[in-house]
Amino acid sequence: MDLGEPSSYLTLEEGTPAYSSDEVEVGTVAHVLADRDDDIFDGIVIKAAGSGPRHRFADASQVEAIYDRGVVLKLDRAGAGSLPEPNENPAAVEVGPDDVVPDDLQDKLRRAWLRISGRA
Repeated sequence: MDLGEPSSYLTLEEGTPAYSSDEVEVGTVAHVLADRDDDIFDGIVIKAAGSGPRHRFADASQVEAIYDRGVVLKLDRAGAGSLPEPNENPAAVEVGPDDVVPDDLQDKLRRAWLRISGRA
């Protein structure tokens, strides 16, 4: 299987083949989920092979590698077939009292990182 050179989610296009870890084509990329501004890759939505309009969601942690001509999952064919359907609802986040307590060291580190990365 010649997938070309290693690539990035930033260049991943709709229609790119998606393969299981045992080299079976399990579908094609329908959508890349990412926050490009913050350089965060969340995963991909795969149009499952031979399934009509059925789509599956592969979390970023389930993606082994991205290449010019394909995506390889960490899951075998059976695992890829068991991926969940994408959910349109955003994740819910609960905030507790410990989450709003000031953490001076954490705040300083965050400000330093923002300054170093040019985001401050």
